[in-house]
Amino acid sequence: MSFSRSQPDSLADTAPFLSQPDETEVVGERPTETQDLDDMPPSGVSKRRAWLCVAVLCYVNLLNYMDRFTVAGVLPDIENFFNIGDSNSGLLQTVFICSYMVLAPVFGYLGDRYNRKYIMCVGILFWSAVTLGSSYIPKEHFWLLLLTRGLVGVGEASYSTIAPTIIADLYVADQRSRMLSIFYFAIPVGSGLGYIVGSSVLKQTNDWHWALRVTPALGLLAVVLLLLVLKEPKRGAVEERSERSVVHTSWMEDLRALSKNTSFILSSLGFTSVAFVTGSLALWAPAFLLRARVVLGNLKPCLTEPCISDDSLIFGVITCITGILGVGLGVEVSRRLRIKNPRADPLVCATGMLMSAPFLFLAIICAESSTVATYAFIFLGETFLSLNWAIVADILLYVVVPTRRSTAEALQIIVSHLLGDAGSPYLIGTISDSIRSRSPDSFLWQFKSLQYSLLLCSFVAVIGGGFFLSTALFVERDRTLAQNQTQIGDEPIVVPKRGRSKKVPVSSVLI
Repeated sequence: MSFSRSQPDSLADTAPFLSQPDETEVVGERPTETQDLDDMPPSGVSKRRAWLCVAVLCYVNLLNYMDRFTVAGVLPDIENFFNIGDSNSGLLQTVFICSYMVLAPVFGYLGDRYNRKYIMCVGILFWSAVTLGSSYIPKEHFWLLLLTRGLVGVGEASYSTIAPTIIADLYVADQRSRMLSIFYFAIPVGSGLGYIVGSSVLKQTNDWHWALRVTPALGLLAVVLLLLVLKEPKRGAVEERSERSVVHTSWMEDLRALSKNTSFILSSLGFTSVAFVTGSLALWAPAFLLRARVVLGNLKPCLTEPCISDDSLIFGVITCITGILGVGLGVEVSRRLRIKNPRADPLVCATGMLMSAPFLFLAIICAESSTVATYAFIFLGETFLSLNWAIVADILLYVVVPTRRSTAEALQIIVSHLLGDAGSPYLIGTISDSIRSRSPDSFLWQFKSLQYSLLLCSFVAVIGGGFFLSTALFVERDRTLAQNQTQIGDEPIVVPKRGRSKKVPVSSVLI
C-alpha cells in the first residue's frame, strides 16, 4: 500500500501509521492552516451566538412546562366544569405524559440524524395549536380534552429530547454544567409560572378556558426565535471530534450499547423517582392545599366554578423560588465537590432525594393543623428535590457518546415517565377515590383520602436516593468509556502529533 501525498481526498482525514509527526493528523481534526485562519469554535457556532441559542432554548423549555402545569393551576374548576372525580383528573396528566413518552424515541432517533432546529419548530407549532383548540371543548366531551392533552405531549416530545443535546454540542465540562443548570432552571420556574398564570387569568376572567390561551401565543414567538437565532452545531465537535469522524450506528446498536451503560440505567431509574414525586405534587398539591384550608375553616367549600383561591398562586411562587435555589445549589455544590470526588454528581442527587423525603412527609401530615408549616416544609422538600434536575442531565451527556445522546434522552424520558409521572397522578387519584368510597363522603374525608395517598411520594423519594447511590459506583468507568469512544476490549492505538499523544480507534488508522 502506498503512503504518498497523492492519496485520494477521501483518505485526507485518516492518520497514516508511518507518517512524519508534523504531517500526522488526528482523526476528525481540521488541517493546521485552517485552524490558524479560522477562530470559529469547533461547534461552528460563535460564542455570542451560542449564548443566544441557550437563551432561546431556555425560553422554550420554560414555555413547555408553563403550558404543562397551567391545567394543574385551574384543576378544581376543570373538575367542576366536567363533573369528574380525582381519578379522571389524574388522567389529564397521565394521558399527556404517556403520549409524550411514546413519541420520545421517535424524536430521539430523528434528532440524532436530522436537523434539530426544524424538528423542534414543527413540534412547537403543533402543541400550540392543540392547546388553543382544547380551550374550546364543551363540558359534555371530557374525552376530547383527554385527547388534546395527549396530542400536546406529542409536540413537547419533539423538544425535550433534542434541546439538551444541542447544548451538549455547544459546551463541554464546567461550561456545559452551567448552561444545563440555566436550561433546567426553566423546569421549576416554568412549572411555577403555569400555576401563577392559570390562577391569575382565572381571577381576571372568571373563566378557566382563558388560562389555556396564553401559551399558544407565546409558542408562536418561540418558533420565530428558533428560526432566527438558533444555529445547528456540529455533533460532538467540541469534544475534539468532527462530525465526519463520528460514526452513526443503527438504532438497535444504540439500544444495545445504552443497555450496557450501567450509570445511564441507574441514573434514569433515580430520575424516575424524581418524576414520580414531582408529577404527583405538580397536579395534586394545589387541590390538596385548597381542601386543607376548607378543613381548617379558612376557606368555604367550592361547589361551582370559578374556584378562586390563593393556593395555586402561592404554590407556583414556591415552585419558582425553590427551583432556582435548588438547581443552582445542586450544580454549584456538585462542581465544588467534583474537584475532590469524581462521583460527586450522583452523590449530590442521592442526598437531594433522601433529604426531600422527610420534609415532604411532614408537609402532608401538618396540612390539617398548620398551613404555614405545610408551606415551609413544601419549600424545603422541593428545594432538595430540585438539586437533581441539571445534574441528572449532565450525567447522561458525559456517560453517553454524542451520536447516541438524543436516543438516550428519549429512553430516559420513556423510563422516567412510564414508571414515574405518567402513572403517579392517576395512581394518587385512584387511591384517593378508593379510600373515599369506604366512608360517607364529606369535605374532611375528601381531604383525608388525598392526604393518605400523597404519603406514597416520601417512600418513592427514598427509593430514588438508593438508585443514585448505586450510580456512584459506576459513573467513573462509564464516563471514561464515553470520552474515549471505545468499547470494552477495543484497545486504542497512540498516534503521535507534534510531541503529543492522541487515542484513536484501531479501525480509524490506515495500515
